[in-house]
Amino acid sequence: MRQPGFVRRDTGQGARRWIKQILNQDMSFQHIKVIYPTAPARPYTPKKGAFSTVWFDRYKISNDCPEHIESIDSMCWRLTDLINDEIKNGIAKNRILIGGFSMGGGMAMHLAYRFHQDLPGVFALSSFLNKDSAVYQALKRNASVLPELFQCHGTDDELVLYSWGEETNKMLKSLGVSTAFHTFPDLNHELSITEIEKLKTWIVTKLPVEAAKTNE
Repeated sequence: MRQPGFVRRDTGQGARRWIKQILNQDMSFQHIKVIYPTAPARPYTPKKGAFSTVWFDRYKISNDCPEHIESIDSMCWRLTDLINDEIKNGIAKNRILIGGFSMGGGMAMHLAYRFHQDLPGVFALSSFLNKDSAVYQALKRNASVLPELFQCHGTDDELVLYSWGEETNKMLKSLGVSTAFHTFPDLNHELSITEIEKLKTWIVTKLPVEAAKTNE
């Protein structure tokens, strides 16, 4: 039986409702369209192969193991279709930001830094990359301007350790990514209202109304 007020977080609409529950309103912008995609269900190794709504598989929840690159790349191509659909609908690529919470943030970093380095920014909340991530390998061969990274992490996160997020940020910074890393004391694997408000401010900074009018 679900607890009162419990919101599923493993779907796009679940994430939307979760954020709405925290803010007491939708995270919406007058000049920006917000899309909440849902990952397909797949067998997930950390849950002993049980079907789970996850962006990709992992051998284990740790930053010290190989990435399941096949499932990551397959989803990168699927999400590329979503980006291309928005471009076909008239949205300039330099007006598209991507990001997510937990595994969604890891997915967004792979998508941006390996496949779409011409996006203006990416956000990752309570997320990490593995120590030998394909993202790092791709950036070592890169010489162009990279998407800016907005990253947040709670110090009490018991699922995705704070140190993993911090290490990810330092590594990306060393490879030429412009980063902001926001620390939230006493926050577990959750979102907070302060964190979402900071994210909203960053989004509007990256996609200001004036630029939107210029592109009309």
